[in-house]
Amino acid sequence: MPINATLPYDDQNIFAKILRGEIPNKTVYADEWALAFHDINPQAPLHVLVIPRGAYVSWDDFSARASADEIAGFIRAVGHIAREAGLVEPGYRLLANVGGHGHQEVPHLHVHLFGGRPLGPMLAR
Repeated sequence: MPINATLPYDDQNIFAKILRGEIPNKTVYADEWALAFHDINPQAPLHVLVIPRGAYVSWDDFSARASADEIAGFIRAVGHIAREAGLVEPGYRLLANVGGHGHQEVPHLHVHLFGGRPLGPMLAR
């Protein structure tokens, strides 16, 4: 069920548990700002989730409350992962769902990184 992006952070969400090591994941990348791992239900040949280490509900929450270092570190991590996976050319898609209308399902900011094939139009026409 989509979440309301204005909700307070829930430290029992699945990504918080992954960050604490309570739930295993297939890590692709980890540094002081971000953790990236393979999605358990991939929607493309490469489908990686990138999450900040801080407790942020959504992109809106992150952009409003994160420090400049956290924001830069997270964005650089996303770029690093795409480059290391060889996705810059031929291309890839980043997706961050926010709130109910955006169909955000986990109340921890996460960016989906899709690649490995032509992805088609982003939204149904």
